Amino acid sequence: MGSGKTATAQAVGDELRRRGEPNAVIDLDQLRRRWPAPDDDPFDSALELANLAAVAGVYRRAGAATLVLAGVVEGPEARRRYAEVVGEPLVVVRLRVDLDLVRRRLAQRHGPGEALDWHLARSGELDAILDREDAADLAVDVGDDPVETVARRVLVSAGWV
Repeated sequence: MGSGKTATAQAVGDELRRRGEPNAVIDLDQLRRRWPAPDDDPFDSALELANLAAVAGVYRRAGAATLVLAGVVEGPEARRRYAEVVGEPLVVVRLRVDLDLVRRRLAQRHGPGEALDWHLARSGELDAILDREDAADLAVDVGDDPVETVARRVLVSAGWV
């Protein structure tokens, strides 16, 4: 959260479009955005995967050759589930951002209060999970660079340029 996943995915999709590559950008957070989530699945992963299966199939049938997913892959098991639902292997890119920058972005996004406190705590927890689980194929440094620059880095690192 706060790393620029969605903005980077959109910029990657824009670059693929400029190159004539049929694609679709899918924000995984939006596929599970409902309230309340089940007690036994607080991040609503089951709903996210069910919706991803449906949406990915529709986009594929509509001609999208490449699916660009914006989301968090917390480990090898999650990676396996996403690949299974999409129906093909994934290239997982981790956006590396200084945690202080992430926290500044979150503070701008949420303002003071309970939501910000939760996001600040979760950002450190999630960073540690991603370090420990190491489910990404590659990592791209974000810094304070423009999103278009980060998107080009992602495409080059993934071998798509």
